[in-house]
Amino acid sequence: MSDSQQRIDQIVKSSDVVLFMKGTAQFPMCGFSGKAIQLLKACGVTKPATVNVLEDDGIRQGIKEYSNWPTIPQLYVKGEFVGGSDIMMEMYENGELQQILGAPSA
Repeated sequence: MSDSQQRIDQIVKSSDVVLFMKGTAQFPMCGFSGKAIQLLKACGVTKPATVNVLEDDGIRQGIKEYSNWPTIPQLYVKGEFVGGSDIMMEMYENGELQQILGAPSA
């Protein structure tokens, strides 16, 4: 496992909810990352662990290999890859996202 992969693995396992995104929770740098943050907030996750992939190219490329998923943002819950913003939206609409995040259903 490369250094980037080890760092990503450590990050994913360090918090219950981790979002790899473009920008920060306060200043998302793309619409998809912004949507992902909004969905987490709607589920009561006010301070998810976030990783700004724009600050580290090793992480930016490495996360795509780590998850075998080509796009960012990427959500991990309790060390498990959940998906990107489209999957998060789909899961939110059917109540699954709230369930895995331990939030009350809307």
